[in-house]
Amino acid sequence: MKRGTLLVAAGMLAVCALLGLASGFALASTDIAPSQTTDPPPTTSPPPTETSPTPPPALPPKRQLIEPGVIVGGIAVGWLTSRTASDLVRKTFSRRLVLVAGPGQRVRIAPQDLGASARIEKAIRRASSARPGAQIPLEVVVSRSKLKSYVEKLAARFDRKAIDAGVVLSGIRPRFVEAQDGRQLRANRTGLALRISLATHMRDPIPLDFDVTKPEVRTTKVGSAIVILRDSKRLLLYSTKKMVRRFGIATGQSSYPTPTGDYEITTMQRNPWWYPPPSDWAAESDPVPPGPGNPLGTRWMGISAPYVGIHGTPDAASIGYSASHGCVRMRIPDAEWLFRRVEVGTPVFILSR
Repeated sequence: MKRGTLLVAAGMLAVCALLGLASGFALASTDIAPSQTTDPPPTTSPPPTETSPTPPPALPPKRQLIEPGVIVGGIAVGWLTSRTASDLVRKTFSRRLVLVAGPGQRVRIAPQDLGASARIEKAIRRASSARPGAQIPLEVVVSRSKLKSYVEKLAARFDRKAIDAGVVLSGIRPRFVEAQDGRQLRANRTGLALRISLATHMRDPIPLDFDVTKPEVRTTKVGSAIVILRDSKRLLLYSTKKMVRRFGIATGQSSYPTPTGDYEITTMQRNPWWYPPPSDWAAESDPVPPGPGNPLGTRWMGISAPYVGIHGTPDAASIGYSASHGCVRMRIPDAEWLFRRVEVGTPVFILSR
């Protein structure tokens, strides 16, 4: 009986275990269903694309060189690029021209200042497609007006007038000068030389060409000169190197002033006659022979100013005043002393000071 009871109890335990498993499966099925409805929908992304490989960097184009031996306007440009060749030709053409007018007299001028320009780009284009050893001319254009104007400026600067032998005044001092040749620029020849230098691109010094002009007076025998200071009432005698002597004088009245200027002695007389000049103040006067009362004293040195001269006077009291009718009066002994030391042709400078 005990054994049967044990069997019944074991069977009931087995049934309970089966019922527990069945209920467990049922609960598990109810818990899983809600969780499937609350999950978010899965997101979609585009499919991955394939990337193309990066190409290698492009190489710079190979520079084209001018063929060897090519020359543009006398300038070798072979084995150069067009740009380098243009720079070289432009630099060579822009060199200054050098003009030589004489020792230590040089002038430099740029081609652009003469209105000159070169067709460089045109020549380089031809050189770029030329065969080896080709000779390409470089065309140059020059402004005629600018070139002519520049040659005229050269002439104004370097031309020199011929100088006659004689005496010139420096201040109140005469200066004795020797004859000097002059020169005059040959304008046409100078313009042609400039054009050739520009066209051939040569920059050798260009010597300027001059015609020689001769002075009219080659020599002078003048050994003295007279300077008259009209307002100071002084007469100065100069030799070739220094002042020899000075004298007091009388000059013209305000109504008959002694003329100023550069003159020379044209006539010399001892014991002269006085003849009335064609002037109102002497209209009723008669000629006066030599003698104590002669207005000219004992010596007359006429100058190249009409009716004017240097002479002695019997009126010594007038010396130092404006008393004459235009002539230069001296004391009679002074006039005689001066007469022996001058000659026809002696320069006479009359100044207003």
